[in-house]
Amino acid sequence: MRTQHLVKPGTEIKLADIDPDFKGKFKSKDEVQEQLALVRDRLVALQGLLYAEAKHALLIVLQAMDSGGKDGTIRHVMSGVNPQGCSVTSFKVPTPEEMAHDYLWRVHRAVPAKGMVGIFNRSHYEDVLVVRVHKMVPREVWEGRYEQINHFERYLSENGVTIVKFFLHISKHEQKKRLEQRLKDPAKRWKFSSADVAERELWGDYQKAYEDMVNKTSTEWAPWYVIPANHEWYRNLAVAQIITQTLDDLHMHYPEPKEDLSKIVIPD
Repeated sequence: MRTQHLVKPGTEIKLADIDPDFKGKFKSKDEVQEQLALVRDRLVALQGLLYAEAKHALLIVLQAMDSGGKDGTIRHVMSGVNPQGCSVTSFKVPTPEEMAHDYLWRVHRAVPAKGMVGIFNRSHYEDVLVVRVHKMVPREVWEGRYEQINHFERYLSENGVTIVKFFLHISKHEQKKRLEQRLKDPAKRWKFSSADVAERELWGDYQKAYEDMVNKTSTEWAPWYVIPANHEWYRNLAVAQIITQTLDDLHMHYPEPKEDLSKIVIPD
């Protein structure tokens, strides 16, 4: 799945060419449950190893249209992970303090420490997405940020942070269905905002902004994966597998004890 959904650095994709209904060789949720459980078990083991070795950090970036499934991905893929070794940061409208700094300041502060998994629910990429679509800054400002972000992520990668980025790709029809479900379900209605409807009117502008984002900032050190996300179960499996493969590539080992334990006897 990693190669299949990777946006290869230096290439250009068209989101219109990627089917958000894609589900690979699988036909239903039932077919993937056992495999997803095994992948999650492996992910839990690797996260424990990451924490113990404390040589690397893992940064997972999630971006999507409204109702695209960022929260659900975190909930389903990371279930079972030790919360002591994992943090989730949601980037909302900048605070006055954050606005007084450069746009990457608040992001750098949230980057996970070595041994930790950090998840960004939205991220620094909002500054080439919503800022662009709503014309909050001039074109030359947001265009310059692609290169700045690439340099920033390269700096992180050269200092022990492994970065993996996911764009959860849903169709406009699927978004409509999910927004309607929020309106109908009392348990989900609190998540609905009239702003979601206003943003939906800008669907085409956002699709172009996301397209440019993945094409201009998918790099060897911080690749983008476009995940077909209309089917939540396929999305979960794809994201879990890619994260697990990314951690496997670190070739981690448990550290040796700091003292000789061979003669230790535990008293009765």
